[in-house]
Amino acid sequence: MSNVIDGKTILITGGTGSFGKCFTKYVLRNYDPKKIIIYSRDEYKQFVMSNDPVFKKYEDKMRYFIGDVRDRERLERALRGGVDYVIHAAALKQVPACEYNPAEAIKTNINGAMNVIDACLDTNVKKVVALSTDKAVNPVNLYGGTKLVSDKLFMSANAYSGSCDISFCIVRYGNVAGSRGSVIPFFKTLIEEGQTTLPITDYRMSRFWISLTQGVQLVIKALEEGHGGETFISKIPSFYVKDLAEAMLPGCKTNEVGIRPGEKLHEVMVTAEDAANTMEYDKYFIVYPQITFNDRQVRDMSGKPVADGFVYSSGTNTEWMNVEDIRRRLLEVATEEN
Repeated sequence: MSNVIDGKTILITGGTGSFGKCFTKYVLRNYDPKKIIIYSRDEYKQFVMSNDPVFKKYEDKMRYFIGDVRDRERLERALRGGVDYVIHAAALKQVPACEYNPAEAIKTNINGAMNVIDACLDTNVKKVVALSTDKAVNPVNLYGGTKLVSDKLFMSANAYSGSCDISFCIVRYGNVAGSRGSVIPFFKTLIEEGQTTLPITDYRMSRFWISLTQGVQLVIKALEEGHGGETFISKIPSFYVKDLAEAMLPGCKTNEVGIRPGEKLHEVMVTAEDAANTMEYDKYFIVYPQITFNDRQVRDMSGKPVADGFVYSSGTNTEWMNVEDIRRRLLEVATEEN
């Protein structure tokens, strides 16, 4: 494997979440980092993570730092002492919670992003990868709006780097299969409660399928190849939510309940407006920034430009999963938890 991570110190904001734990596990098992710093605000989750045998085995490489991305001084303290890379995964991401608490969503998702950028610029961090979401593309809810602003901030942060050897880039994907708050654990809970009818918001609804491990691998790809301002997007299959219900509970009845406020029928990763700056590679797309701020921001010309007006949507994807495909992928999700 590439040695982009070997010997490096990595800080993960929101590190006790689904992504943070999977990233940490994957890196510890496949690379030889100098140190991984878990930066999060929940001391109990840090306690649980630090006592998990998976992570306790590597306790000489693990550090746990209680802090909030809203607190720039605390971020700077955590970053002092030679942090090479920052993975920004902290966010308020539950759509209803953000709608009911807009000021809190702004404080974490926008102000927090700015704090991460400023702290990294001032502490000689080399690479920053921010996690984005399909909801930042043509947003229809507050969460998506805050993440759109966050994405723009990380893109433009490359303008502030000056002579500093630092790059900021973005990784974008939709709901990760099996992650907290996604449809898989929701259906699983209903099934465990003995329900025989599963609610479907709309029978036409489609989603992309990406596992936590695939999300981690895309972040590592961004660390390896990002020069600043790019948005990395995996090429992944689509599925219908109604087929997911059948895969999880064969023969189940379904009830169409209607799209929830702030929900989209399909996930979109690349818009027609992005197409002019998008390149396609074997396993991923890269949306390059419209404006570059330094001579380090160069395009990888080994890919090919997408067609004019191209849209990467779960509803018009060329790769689809059927019920049996979904069942196989669900088994993979279960193994990721170990």
